[in-house]
Amino acid sequence: MSEKPHVLVAEDNQLVCDAMKVLFGETGHRVSVAGHVAEIVDIAESDPVDLLLLDLGLADGDGFEVLASLSAQGIKPRVIVALTGRDEPEIVARCKEAGCAAVLLKPVPTRELLSMTAALLAAS
Repeated sequence: MSEKPHVLVAEDNQLVCDAMKVLFGETGHRVSVAGHVAEIVDIAESDPVDLLLLDLGLADGDGFEVLASLSAQGIKPRVIVALTGRDEPEIVARCKEAGCAAVLLKPVPTRELLSMTAALLAAS
């Protein structure tokens, strides 16, 4: 792929957004960040997403609302990875049912995040 993969960081914590932007930008990705449900959906609608890093807890809703909105509009990121502070089996199952390729417990070690997302993108 000659064009850089598009990573959308859906996260309402600005420090996390800034860190992800640097991390993925320095590893050859185009990075967009958004912290509100409508903004996340708008970006995904206007610029196809290769990797959606989706925080389940957003300022104005949750990641499941984002996934439902994307699905309703026929928008399907290549790979969706949920990031959450909750690892209850029902949350993980709900994420998988909603189309997430992986569910990672925050904070995610940088190397683990990069290697897992690279493998998921390569496999998709």
